[in-house]
Amino acid sequence: MTGFEGMDLAVAMLNITLLAILFITAIAIARLRSLFAIVMLSGLYSLVSATWFVALDAVDVAFTEASVGAGFSTALYLGAMVLTSRSAKIEQGASKIIPLLVVIATGAVLIYATIDLPSFGDAMSAANTGVGIDYVSRTPSEIAVPNIVTAVLASYRGFDTLGETGVVFTAGLAVVLLLGFGERSLSSSLRRGRRSSADQSRQGGDDE
Repeated sequence: MTGFEGMDLAVAMLNITLLAILFITAIAIARLRSLFAIVMLSGLYSLVSATWFVALDAVDVAFTEASVGAGFSTALYLGAMVLTSRSAKIEQGASKIIPLLVVIATGAVLIYATIDLPSFGDAMSAANTGVGIDYVSRTPSEIAVPNIVTAVLASYRGFDTLGETGVVFTAGLAVVLLLGFGERSLSSSLRRGRRSSADQSRQGGDDE
């Protein structure tokens, strides 16, 4: 076995391991009822996904996934969980079967769509023979940035990146507006939660 073959085998084993972790984490998220555990596993899923993107040489996507998926989204989920219940309702009957059928059908369509995709690292793929070559040849002379991905995101697609940032900011602001501002709303929600728990325990004692 040559050095390149050994490296390819190591990369393949790394990809399989990361995909297996993602699969197990997704199953655990679907099975759990504790919202805190679900939020934590969702953050873990995003971190493992970011690691996988790094293994695929998509560092820019990995950075976005780690910062938005594992960081920003996890903080918003925790904030929403504080103002709501701590456990998910148990679904029964058709409400559990229908989402499973939708997931299976969607997965089958996505797997079928991958048949037409080029092989990983194919030098003759459309991305490597079309506009990608143009970016590689023009970036050193037009953009004084050594990293081509950074040059594309910050210059060639600067307005697109600005629009994406605006969308993320708007989504975060909308969540903050829904949850409420400041310590007053948070503390009042916590007091209401403690009061309701005390009332439930008091009613349980009266029933006994």
